[in-house]
Formats: sequence, structure tokens, C-alpha cells
Amino acid sequence: MAKGDKINFSTPSGFPEFLPSEKRLELYLLDIIRRVFESYGFTPIETPAVERLEVLQAKGNQGDNIIYGIDPILPPNRQAERDKSGETGSESRALKFDQTVPLAAYIARHLNELIFPFARYQTDVVFRGERAKDGRFRQFRQCDIDVVARRELSLLYDAQMPAIITEIFEAINIGDFLIRINNRKVLTGFFKSVGIAENQIKSCIGIVDTLEKIGESKVKQDLEKEGILEEQAQKIIEFIKIDGLVDEVLDKLKHLAQNLPETEQLSLGVSELETVIAGVRNLGVAENRFCIDLSIARGLDYYTGTVYETTLLGHEALGSICSGGRYEELVGVFLGEKMPGVGISIGLTRLISRLLKAGILSSLAATPAQVMVVNMQEDLMPTYLKVSQQLRQAGINVITNFDKRPLGKQFQLADKQGIKFCVIIGSEEAAAQKSSLKDLKTGEQVEVLLENLAEEVKRRLT
Repeated sequence: MAKGDKINFSTPSGFPEFLPSEKRLELYLLDIIRRVFESYGFTPIETPAVERLEVLQAKGNQGDNIIYGIDPILPPNRQAERDKSGETGSESRALKFDQTVPLAAYIARHLNELIFPFARYQTDVVFRGERAKDGRFRQFRQCDIDVVARRELSLLYDAQMPAIITEIFEAINIGDFLIRINNRKVLTGFFKSVGIAENQIKSCIGIVDTLEKIGESKVKQDLEKEGILEEQAQKIIEFIKIDGLVDEVLDKLKHLAQNLPETEQLSLGVSELETVIAGVRNLGVAENRFCIDLSIARGLDYYTGTVYETTLLGHEALGSICSGGRYEELVGVFLGEKMPGVGISIGLTRLISRLLKAGILSSLAATPAQVMVVNMQEDLMPTYLKVSQQLRQAGINVITNFDKRPLGKQFQLADKQGIKFCVIIGSEEAAAQKSSLKDLKTGEQVEVLLENLAEEVKRRLT
């Protein structure tokens, strides 16, 4: 760089950077999510940000959103390091774009060290090589849970997922939401029963999954472009539009399974769906929190059974705020054995961005401090430090103002950061072992003995 050239220090496109108030909101939400995950026995893990490309491309992920170019190439003066490590520059690597495929590799790597069913959660950052735009990022935090078993996995794990989603979003208090549940076997079974060829089912599922984005008419056109007959396309449209109360939809599906040809897979899907719904109810999820939506397909290839998408009512344009499903073969790609799993994912960075913009959530105060001990005179700093520590030991977050400035300026500084109270100690207060406690919101100021200060602050914070 030539002398005098300015450095471009703006963030790369699609890579978010939080202000303190936004980061505090993320941590607050992460804490809620973690507590709910752990209440169901999920344990935390972390996988590398970088994986081998062949791992990331397993089970139908051929690179549409993979960020490439992460190779272990060292400069010539460090060539010996690379040779010693056993790495070769030709080994292709990339940044992970989700948590599920890396989880499968993690299980394969640690198979003999894990206890099954293995229930884990992750809140790592993932990377997507997509066009950055409003609400879409190339780097974002994703909060996932999955349960993986060897050979068989109870459908009651599928039923737990809506209960967990409900607890998280009710704790966040984001308003009314709806968990839409379907089963891929129901879709594939119906497609087979109306004569869709095996090699067309994958594309049909992908098209059906776009219904909300492109509309019924375009879905029908796209189905016909794939070689689906107009009559078949119309039947598919009519099928995915079946709605009503949960039990009404189940009855309609059972009726179809009894009256259409080749419905073995459809019947199996309906039976699984019925079991999951019964489990959701037994877990106490309110009826207005979930429904059966036959248009939910989840486009990723590895989903084979139950699938979920969660919509914020009144804000449907935000898209799904939590999604996931069951897979049977994903882990088996690496191990050659059946290891079924089920999981859900919350794209937290995207969710925060959308909810802040919609006014559903508000960022938190810039600082976690609840109290500022103001600086009245430098010779009293030992007292200010002692009082600050006493408050902290009582579980109160405190900023001690080390800089001497006019009292009004200190109040303004505290208020700007969202601090609720200021502790004022001058020479007279220090001599009498007292303080003045000022509520910055109401302007009220009360005199409190130092020995009672922590108790008074905690009382006023509740």
C-alpha cells in the first residue's frame, strides 16, 4: 500500500457487526435458547468452522451456498511446516454452511466416545456463499438441536421439537406463532399414488416447497415443466391445499390412503404424523401453536420424515423463524449404517435482524451495568471502589466512574447507557456512612445507609 493511501475498514458485504446493545440482545436470546435446550437434556458441542469439501457436499449439497477456498497453503518459507503436518494443498476445504452435515461427520469421528441416542445443541457461526441483502447474511449464528440414534429413533423425539420451539418463542415473547408440521413420506407417498415417477419426486418436492414464495399458479406451471401431467399437477395442488383442524386433516389423509392406489408409503407417513401429533399434545403444546400443513416440504435432500416450519403470525413475510425435520441416511453416508436423527434450527442472526426491523424486539441497553457510582471528589475514590465491590458481591452490575466531571454530565453518561441508578457519595455522606441513590428514570433521590445500599438497589430493580 502506498504511503497516504486510506485503508477501507468497512465490514465485508454480508458479514454482520453488532453494536453493544444488539450483541447484548443476542446473548440474552442465546441464554433463553440454551436453557430450554438443556432442560430437555441436550448437551453442547462445537465443530470446526472449516470442513473438508467432500463432507459438506454429502447428501445433495453440491455447492450452491458453500464458501470455498479454505486451503492449507503456506508461504515458501513455511513449506516444512505443511509437509510435517501431513496436509496437502490439494485437499479442498470450505466453511460450514449449516450444523447438520458437520454433526454427521462429528458423530462419525467420535462414534465410540458418544452415548446414543446422542442429543446435542450447537450455537456456532455458519457461512453461506449467497448474495448479501437485507436480512440475509454470509455469516450468521445458527442454533441447532439434533437427536441421533443407532438403528431406531422414537418418533417421540420428533414430538419434542414443537414443544421446545414453543417454550423458546413463548419465553422470548415475540407474539403469536404457528408451528407447521408435515411428513415427507406423506408427500412422496401421495406423489406415487397419482403416478409420479420415482425420478420426478425429488424435483416435485422442491417445487412444492416454493408454494409460499411463487404462488399456486407458478407451482403448477413448474410441475408441468418437469413433465408432470396437467391432471397430476392439479391433484398435487389440491392435495397440498388440504387444511382444517389437525384431526380433520388427519381424517382426510386416512381417507385418501384408503382410496388411492399404491398408498403404502402414504399410510406410513400418516401413521407417523399421527404419532407425532399425539406426542405434541401429551407434551402440553397448545392447539393454537401447531397445525398440519401439507405444503411444508423442506427442500434439502436429507429429510425423510417429519418436517417443521415456524411462522410468526401477522408477520408471515419474515419467512420461517425455526425449521427442521427427520433424516434417516445422513450419518450413514459416513459410517455405512442406519443412524436416524431429527433436529431443528434457528438462524439467530437473521431472526434478530428481522425482528428488530419489524419492531417485534428491541435492542437492550448498551451496558449490562445497573448502577453507576459517580465521582464526586478524587480523594474519595477508595470509598467508591469499596462500595462498588460490595454492590457487585451482592449480584449488582456496577460501573465506577473514575473520571472527575460535573455531576450532571455523569448523570447524562449513565442515562445514555441505560443505567438505572446513580450512587452519590460526597464527603458528608462518606463521614456518615451514607449515600444518595438517584433513580435516573423518575428523578427521585433517596438517602440510604451504605450497609443497606445493596438491599435497596435490589429492591428497586425488581
